[in-house]
Amino acid sequence: MRTLVFDGRTGAAGDMICAALIAAGADPDVLAPVSDALPVRYAVGEVEKNGIRATTVDVLVDDDGPTETCEDSSHRCDHESSHGHEHDHDSGHEHDHVHDSEVAGSDNPAEGAGVHRSYPQVVDLVESMGLVPAVEATALDAFKLLGRAEASVHGTDLDETHFHEVGADDAIADIVGAALLLADLDPDRVVTTPVATGGGTVEMSHGTYPVPAPATTEIAARTGFRIVGGPIERELLTPTGAAILGAIADGVDTVPDLSVERAGYGAGDADFERHPNVLRALVGDGGDPGSDDDREQRDADHAHGDHSTDGSLVHDDIAVLETNLDDAAPEVLGGLQETLSRAGARDVTIVPTTMKKSRPGHLVKVICKPADAEAVAERLARETGTLGVRQSGASHRWIADRDFETAKIRVDEAVHEVNVKVASTTDGSVYDVSGEYDDAAAVAEATGLSIRGVLRRAEAQVRERIAEE
Repeated sequence: MRTLVFDGRTGAAGDMICAALIAAGADPDVLAPVSDALPVRYAVGEVEKNGIRATTVDVLVDDDGPTETCEDSSHRCDHESSHGHEHDHDSGHEHDHVHDSEVAGSDNPAEGAGVHRSYPQVVDLVESMGLVPAVEATALDAFKLLGRAEASVHGTDLDETHFHEVGADDAIADIVGAALLLADLDPDRVVTTPVATGGGTVEMSHGTYPVPAPATTEIAARTGFRIVGGPIERELLTPTGAAILGAIADGVDTVPDLSVERAGYGAGDADFERHPNVLRALVGDGGDPGSDDDREQRDADHAHGDHSTDGSLVHDDIAVLETNLDDAAPEVLGGLQETLSRAGARDVTIVPTTMKKSRPGHLVKVICKPADAEAVAERLARETGTLGVRQSGASHRWIADRDFETAKIRVDEAVHEVNVKVASTTDGSVYDVSGEYDDAAAVAEATGLSIRGVLRRAEAQVRERIAEE
């Protein structure tokens, strides 16, 4: 088994991963689709880091090319690091971007250049590049990890997530570039040892945060590799680096048994006194994934992350709101489903309970999108008079892919339609077929059939149709 191993003990960033892949044998010419789609070019060179000769990759924009930047610089947060690889967190750390491959004054680093895009805009751009399906899927997996991390940290919806630094041209070039280079190497398996995050703190527009940054921490929680603090007091693992590794690599404790064909080093920009700022990549035969139990555990780990698409349910970011009521009129409770739905609620549950002094009351639980939480909480307070609405710790749920099909029920030469909900996993495996009650009730009223009978006929018709496909 041809295996690619990243040695995570030195941290990782997008440019370091690209450089390490080239140093391990990937052909930089495969990066052309990115240069064709964006006003950037890749400069590949070499540098010495603490006695180690390493490959560098800089994403450059021509001096005369478009260099649109984010109008609000205060948004530079949680995206790239003072590690010296990609971007700062408004921290004033030095950027040392001149490598042996550059000619001073001829090009500018593309840090933050170009349009700062929303998550859907990034997806549209990647899909417009004409990449082969495997490369496109890898890049989109990484961006989805980033998007979900940002949405979770900031309490927003994925489709409303706006990438600032990470949505700029250079970050897109790093992520798509890594996907292209990986496909060129074409390993059977990719693994990473525990990845060093560094330590200390990092300054962002929202304040001072400990390393790893919030988005990096969130990505690590959603993926199958481990992180470890240190070995220096600087940020070593960036959100972009974490997202790329999360999209492509399984986590392992140590470098596996490997017959090494090639070792390569990808350099970051910063220089550390006793810590070589390089990411090592090893390619060789070996790295057997282990026993069936090991494979099952790894599959479970990946199913926990956002990049699993084989037979799983769909990851859906949510907020869960709750309040206890001891004096709400039945008419108010009965109307909450409609009024809260208009404010953005996806589901409303009212549970009878016992409150203080053994008084009867109700627990109201509401599921909504994170972006709608404030509006739903306000509407809940206004409708019920509650003095407080709490948001519980749930951040997401797993839901089915849902489609609707129409069943046609013929009774006495008349044809009646019933909508039928079809629930499936992400690989298209159908596991539930359920007719819509209101449609069935209307048909039952018009025909004299029982509601249960109408539902059975509609569901059987759709099941037969699916079985024939």
